[in-house]
Amino acid sequence: MSDTKRVTAAVLVIGNEILSGRTHDSNIPYLGTELNLLGIQMREARVVADTESEIIETVNALRAKYDYVFTTGGIGPTHDDITSACIAKAFGQKLIRNPEAERLLRERMAKMEVEVTEARLKMAETPEFAELVHNPVSGAPGFRVENVYVMAGIPRVMQAMFEGIKDQLEGGVTLESVTVGSYVPEGSIASELGLLQDAYPDMDIGSYPFFFDSKPGTNLVLRGPDTEQLNEAAAKLGDLIRTLGQQPVEGGIEVPKSDS
Repeated sequence: MSDTKRVTAAVLVIGNEILSGRTHDSNIPYLGTELNLLGIQMREARVVADTESEIIETVNALRAKYDYVFTTGGIGPTHDDITSACIAKAFGQKLIRNPEAERLLRERMAKMEVEVTEARLKMAETPEFAELVHNPVSGAPGFRVENVYVMAGIPRVMQAMFEGIKDQLEGGVTLESVTVGSYVPEGSIASELGLLQDAYPDMDIGSYPFFFDSKPGTNLVLRGPDTEQLNEAAAKLGDLIRTLGQQPVEGGIEVPKSDS
């Protein structure tokens, strides 16, 4: 894969428990970090309920738009674990009890000395032409269909699954980042920041306002593939901040989460 090509991904988090606030999602930040290290840029993340039509529609939209899609959640043994069936419908494939997945599950249940039930065997269901994603933590595998990887929602399990598949992923350019902070309010720098973004179209410039130590400020994050350009743009940003009467802070101003 070319080291200048941008390879993109989306993450789809599935589950009512995330939307209700009962469960805090940590899979999106983990995948965003790990994918960037591989040269894959997460461009979108969505959270949907355990609703068949929404899952199918979203999977089809994301897989057509991005190089990779990673789903988390909804592949357990209960009635609301419908991800596998939805992925099968999204790809127009039959949902089957995958023989290899069933073998792995039966071996795991025998080792754990738990009863083999139809509910537990539900976790062996995959689309007909899926390839399994190994699960070294709890045994129940995930799977891949074309560019869609289907993984568990439990962070420890999902992370173990991802470790097993990341060597299969083809990345492109890895984005570097530089952060410059100051006590310049976002509104005071917005117009000039837009001009700087226009001057560096291959760079993403993010503005993150805060109110800390009784005054407003902004952390500005520059992300791009070219370190020399990043440093050049950061220097211009520093000059701009000085013209507005403040001093730039390399690395940004550390602000408690409640104030950002």
